[in-house]
Amino acid sequence: MNVFVTGVSGQLGYDVVKELLGRGYGVVGSDIAENEKSALLTDEAKGTASYKFAALDITDATAVKDLLQRVRPDAVVHCAAWTAVDAAEDEENAEKVKAVNVTGTRNIATVCKTLDCKMVYISTDYVFNGQGETPWDPDCTEYAPLSVYGQTKLEGELAVKELLTKYFIVRIAWVFGLNGNNFIKTMLTIGKKYDTLRVVSDQVGTPTYTPDLARLLADMIETEKYGCYHATNEGGFISWYDFACEIFKQAGYDTKVTPVTTEEYGLSKAKRPFNSRLDKSKLVKAGFEPLPEWKDALERYLREVR
Repeated sequence: MNVFVTGVSGQLGYDVVKELLGRGYGVVGSDIAENEKSALLTDEAKGTASYKFAALDITDATAVKDLLQRVRPDAVVHCAAWTAVDAAEDEENAEKVKAVNVTGTRNIATVCKTLDCKMVYISTDYVFNGQGETPWDPDCTEYAPLSVYGQTKLEGELAVKELLTKYFIVRIAWVFGLNGNNFIKTMLTIGKKYDTLRVVSDQVGTPTYTPDLARLLADMIETEKYGCYHATNEGGFISWYDFACEIFKQAGYDTKVTPVTTEEYGLSKAKRPFNSRLDKSKLVKAGFEPLPEWKDALERYLREVR
């Protein structure tokens, strides 16, 4: 199988490439330009003729068409996205966010349709309104994004559904991986500087560890079980406060964590969902192996970064 992966400099794209190479697949990875992170993949794949990097601006329809028609992949795993949630709210970024998350996704889906290849689109719980306590069903269509980021990711979903039948839309939440910034890194950094931290306790969800997710995505493209799925690590629903407490516990920090409400915490430009609970039962029904528990994922992550 030959697979094309976008956003290989990001947390997820990086791990997807590593997972696919480990399975012996031919992989072409892309990002806006080669940098230190994407170069690391090339270094790791030296001696393996199955990996190549190609610079690509996904907002350029002609460039997307030309590259994908040369590669002719069996599947595309589309990890590239504008994920700076607060910056997306700035008026000067509006066109850029839409160009990446909507136009870029449509460009890729259009060529996937021409090539009749599978496409994986990574989406988010932000497409919902974040209210209530009931876990969101993957086939729920009562969308009501609260932010520009959520709205553009939803429009990307709708473009994929409009153009393709061979698609996997995979919504995730609270992502952390080795190759990028995330909540855990932030907690470890500021936990060294301060004795006490205030962390939000009224936003609830489950973390997603990118190497675990990459394994699932690779499993998916080996099948034809198309549709919308939710994928986070197992282990139940927690708040950011709960997550911070477990991070410091496993890291051996004495940092005290004080729970606060979103309103008390303030600061963010974009509205965050209170309810990021995702119903993952469809994964099991389709025969996919669930991701390991989040505490186990955190333990493995900390072993790698410390």
